[in-house]
Amino acid sequence: MPPNVVSEASLSTRASQWWASIPAITGGTLILCVAIYIVDLLIGYDTFQQVCFSTDTVIGNFQVYRAITAVLFHASLLHVLFNMLALVPIGSSLERVMGSVRYLHVILLLAVSNAVIHILIAYIVAYNPIYVHKSVLMECQIGFSGILFAMIVIEGSLYTGQNRSIFGLFNVPAKWYPWVLLIIFQMIMPRVSLLGHLSGILSGFSYSYGLFNVLMLSQATYTKIESSSLLASCMRRPGFIVGGGSANATLPTFSTSSSNTLNFGDTWSRLRSSLTPQRDVPIDERFPGTGRTLGGVSRLQQQTTPPATANATDLEARLLEDDDLELVEAPPVSTGGHGRPSPPGIRPSTPARGGSNAPPQSAVQGQQVDKAASLRSLVAMGFEQSRASEALSASNGDITTAVEILSSSQAHH
Repeated sequence: MPPNVVSEASLSTRASQWWASIPAITGGTLILCVAIYIVDLLIGYDTFQQVCFSTDTVIGNFQVYRAITAVLFHASLLHVLFNMLALVPIGSSLERVMGSVRYLHVILLLAVSNAVIHILIAYIVAYNPIYVHKSVLMECQIGFSGILFAMIVIEGSLYTGQNRSIFGLFNVPAKWYPWVLLIIFQMIMPRVSLLGHLSGILSGFSYSYGLFNVLMLSQATYTKIESSSLLASCMRRPGFIVGGGSANATLPTFSTSSSNTLNFGDTWSRLRSSLTPQRDVPIDERFPGTGRTLGGVSRLQQQTTPPATANATDLEARLLEDDDLELVEAPPVSTGGHGRPSPPGIRPSTPARGGSNAPPQSAVQGQQVDKAASLRSLVAMGFEQSRASEALSASNGDITTAVEILSSSQAHH
């Protein structure tokens, strides 16, 4: 058996492969946040009073830019490290579903909606008739975690299971997942911004329930932006995800039509019936991405894949047939063209070219498409196209075996 290629790969190789798997906007956000933190360290900037989000400053001085600057700055190494490690898996999955342009638009909308919800809750807490707490108006908040909590809610709407794991320690119902995370983080780190995280959760639910419909662009507009000359260089980057595909992998939404209108009566009735979006809803044309749903398969695959029970039965039959063929070796016997199966233990004759037993054209086309996708993946890993094509042919299309062959050949050279 060939050695484990992944475990033997160097740290730089694994790091380059990991980085190549991150889509464009998610990777760009990571670079921007880390770069800003490094610059802050070099110039000794650690007060953040000019960039943090403070309700009193935003309203009093109308410094609305803080809604954006606050999410890009981080207070410590652990702060930026944890946020970026959480951003990569969640953001990458959502970007593959939405497309890069649409995903960037959603991030900007979440940043603004977080700020608006933050201000509303701060004023309610500060001037409520039961307990006045005006210090919340001067709370200074920075970090990407508010948007991360909004992404967690949106990602949760794609989750197909009933329960979700909390750091691998215990499971909770999927609909309570963001709320449990909110409580745990607040208990572990009391100084984190509860209001910022809560605003992110509420923004995520608002987006998932279709309250952002009026702020979203049309499909034609997103397609026009993606095809513009300004993004020509970005389109050539492998990590740039085009959101105008024809696949039906979509984000669930409570929008009942594709028009940018709000129906608060329907939204309120659904909010009372469930805390998270349901999956059995009409497909919204705002999210025609080509990625897989988190923890599952795309809607297109669900529509074209036969039931699991049928697959299991066919697999068992094929395994039994293979066992019989290995035990008995006999001259091939023709079926006579009547479609009756050969006797057990006798290998049927090879069908003539163009006969009824020839593989369907759709299966051949599917194999060609899979091989082309595997070839692109190998080229993205840094292998030469000609060598990658030969390795795929030698491995019968198995990309894992092809990687082992290519890595072994490079080691010999």
